[in-house]
Amino acid sequence: MNTIENIYKLFLQCQGKVSTDTRKITHHSLFFALKGENFNGNLFASMALEMGAKYAIVDEKIYENEQLILVDNVLETLQKLSTYHRKKCKAIIIGIGGSNGKTTTKELISAVLQTEKNIHFTPGNLNNHIGVPLTLLQLKPEHEIAIIELGANHIGDIAELCTIAQPDIGLITNIGKEHLEGFGSIEGVAKAESELFDYLLKNNGVAFVNNDDIWLANMAKRLKNKIPYSINAINLDTIIKHIQIVPTIIFETQNTTFQSPLMGTHNLQNIAATIAVAQYFNVSILNTQKAIGLYAPTNNRSQIIKTEKGNTILLDAYNANPSSVQEALNTFNLMPQNPKYVILGDMFELGSYAQQEHQLIFEQCQKSESIYQCILVGDEFSLCDSNSTNIFQFKNKIDAMEYIKNAEIENSAILIKGSRGMKMEDFKALL
Repeated sequence: MNTIENIYKLFLQCQGKVSTDTRKITHHSLFFALKGENFNGNLFASMALEMGAKYAIVDEKIYENEQLILVDNVLETLQKLSTYHRKKCKAIIIGIGGSNGKTTTKELISAVLQTEKNIHFTPGNLNNHIGVPLTLLQLKPEHEIAIIELGANHIGDIAELCTIAQPDIGLITNIGKEHLEGFGSIEGVAKAESELFDYLLKNNGVAFVNNDDIWLANMAKRLKNKIPYSINAINLDTIIKHIQIVPTIIFETQNTTFQSPLMGTHNLQNIAATIAVAQYFNVSILNTQKAIGLYAPTNNRSQIIKTEKGNTILLDAYNANPSSVQEALNTFNLMPQNPKYVILGDMFELGSYAQQEHQLIFEQCQKSESIYQCILVGDEFSLCDSNSTNIFQFKNKIDAMEYIKNAEIENSAILIKGSRGMKMEDFKALL
């Protein structure tokens, strides 16, 4: 019988090396033959062994081979194995959820904590039912703290991830209009994200609470072990003052001036959360200050890019939902550079709310006195009612790119944002 205890022994034989993709097989790794809508990893198990995997976990009997380990369900085995390994490790687990800013907050906290602690954290945004187990399986005995990002598309997702990761500490960045197609409403979003607080309450965990978010402040009232923070005061003793949010973030707290290349109120909240966590783990204020100052976002998240044409691009094109687009526009309006151009792509996974939410963003652009020109791209934005002379709508991305290419935009500020599927970063090369 292939129990989790037996499979864990195989995992240790493989020195903790795990693979799920035959294109990325490492020598003597443990291959998990995962299934999806368009693939069946069982069909590649033999190939994985030929390419150097020591064992392959499968849930379809292919042929008799002592290197093929048959289980009832490969995904469930991966998840249970990661929880088993998590229990074997001494690391304190910090779970980070929220509608927006999860990855930035995870990276900020990781940058600060690693100045004094041996830490592990979610690579990229591997924050789902597969990514979280894979992240946990990378834990080493020497790790003191692990920062695990928890993503969700439906109610119940966070609860499932908490069962797998079993966080000791939790932080929800904010509640916003994310994945409305799956959650049904912002109330559904709040219910889903609150599953992290539910887990902490039941398991005597510690919750960091963003008191600037009314949803979170109300949700946290029932919590026993909570540490509130805000952009005004990390706690009663550490007031934040002299705040600047554009073109970079600058503020003072504990007689120390913080500077960050990030901008905007939303990123100030991410930094406030980071300082609160740093204080909890007794990281010095100077190490906290230095790490926050050195953190530079990557991967199309809140990146400031200067181009040869004299343009300043705020590239925030990794993903988008109505809340994050609204916040990005508010921040962009405060940037000192002029003229200002906005290039927005459709927001996905909004279900029946799609047209309503795109129209609201359209109207926000329309009312902005600081935007010189707004280019909207995609099926939903092309349907918005328009009577503005400075808003241009394109159903087709290629047509929008041709327009921008011919516009010869120079010495301007440009915001680029849209859902991942729109790949709005493609516009960067034209500017």
